[in-house]
Amino acid sequence: MPGAADTRTRVDMTIKKILIVDDSPTERHVLNSLLTKAGYEVVSCDNGDDAIVKARLTMPDLILMDVVMPGLNGFQATRAISRDAATKHIPIVLCTSKSQETDKIWGMRQGARDYVVKPVDKNELLAKISALG
Repeated sequence: MPGAADTRTRVDMTIKKILIVDDSPTERHVLNSLLTKAGYEVVSCDNGDDAIVKARLTMPDLILMDVVMPGLNGFQATRAISRDAATKHIPIVLCTSKSQETDKIWGMRQGARDYVVKPVDKNELLAKISALG
């Protein structure tokens, strides 16, 4: 029955596990707390290189990616994850203090699906996550 398969596909798209990528322990803690209280399973890492590895290992339903990090920055990690056949289906939301329109445009060109400016508005973030699910 095509209807049953369609329903199952939609259920499979529900966001349950989120990978937080941020070099700030404080930001990781704040986002982890917010998302855990909202019912999400959270995994995290503190740099772009680890984000690429963790995305492949844990296959999260969504990635919240900081931009300004030492080593591989969030734009570079987003580009790598969104172009990797194994992880390109995972939506990435850039979560950054970089608030210029040019930063947002560049981030979307790297493969991000959305963009949130820090400090994160809890309701805005949860609405964006819900919209992607």
